[in-house]
Amino acid sequence: MKAIIIGAGIGGLAAAASLRRVGVDAEVYERAGELRPAGSALSLSINARIALRTLGIELDVERGSVYYSLDFRTARGRRIRRIPFGHIGERLGAQNVAIHRADLQQALLEHLDATAVRLGATATGFQVDADGVRVDFAAGGVARGDVLIGADGFNSAIRRQLVGPEEAREPGYVCWLATLPFRHPTVTDGYCAHYWGRGQRFGLVDIGGGRIYWWGTKNVPDARGWAGGKDEILRTYAGWAPEVRAAIAATPAAAIISVPAQDRPFLEQWGTGPVTLLGDAAHPMLPSMAQGAAQAVEDAVVLARHLGAASDVDEALRGYEAERRERARLMVDSSSALSRVEQLDRPVASLLRDLYMRFVPRSVIDRRNEAAMTFDARSLAVHDHGH
Repeated sequence: MKAIIIGAGIGGLAAAASLRRVGVDAEVYERAGELRPAGSALSLSINARIALRTLGIELDVERGSVYYSLDFRTARGRRIRRIPFGHIGERLGAQNVAIHRADLQQALLEHLDATAVRLGATATGFQVDADGVRVDFAAGGVARGDVLIGADGFNSAIRRQLVGPEEAREPGYVCWLATLPFRHPTVTDGYCAHYWGRGQRFGLVDIGGGRIYWWGTKNVPDARGWAGGKDEILRTYAGWAPEVRAAIAATPAAAIISVPAQDRPFLEQWGTGPVTLLGDAAHPMLPSMAQGAAQAVEDAVVLARHLGAASDVDEALRGYEAERRERARLMVDSSSALSRVEQLDRPVASLLRDLYMRFVPRSVIDRRNEAAMTFDARSLAVHDHGH
């Protein structure tokens, strides 16, 4: 069986590695001319690490920083609540890791042959015929396979052909992201903190090797059209905790990525025939739950589980979609609900939010976190293909 995967992001590479482990020949086509990920990092939560482990991918701590808790703080830096994860990790068998996107990409590439990823290949559409699937590319080339997996992200060309043009949902805030070498007395090894203000927040996360990842959000009338720069971001965080302002000040202006927050209405049907979607192409979510990459990895492993044992491709893909749908829906809905709470900008509402976080019983928090971080790691029927 041969699978064509469109997109070499985390989901596409995880799908290729997963499929290869179960004996499916997988080729990845990526429109970028080189695999140079955006300068951002991500949280690879317990569930994603356990999913990766089923592929034999064990992330060593040199590739990131383990964090055992998350601090919620006020804008000025006073701690509202520390949420521990270590005990959940011990029960489930892994811990949360914050990691640079490039480091995770490299870890996945090490489980693929050099020829598995074709760069500079922009998919323009596909056709299904009696022999399987044909994908056409902008430069004129064609790829043929038995299965087509659209892992081409938020603006997926494969999704667009499956369901037609769609409007993005925009909750009304802009996101800024950056990674950089950074030292500060507050930012110790494994530091992970979210700072809450009114209509804006900030995240500061250690990603190992003396580097941090930070992100900021702010409610704005036109997030897609925001065209400010570093000076405006610094003004946005005037009066915030010293480590927040120091992190922004230390960041080269060109290293700050600005994107509008957006997701899409949940898609009930991810595929048809020998075609399916995975990761952000299937179920884009807001970043509040830090589960986007983890859910793409889970998709990849479950997809491989279904295709590896398949006699009927279409049936296997519908089985994958059915197994993943409610889990993905929960993460999309939870991320959207949490985002609304985190971005509250009225004084009384934001005060009540902070009080709730301070006093909500730990058992409630643990139950929610454990549900998000649990992955059913039924083993893959692994074929030995040289790794």
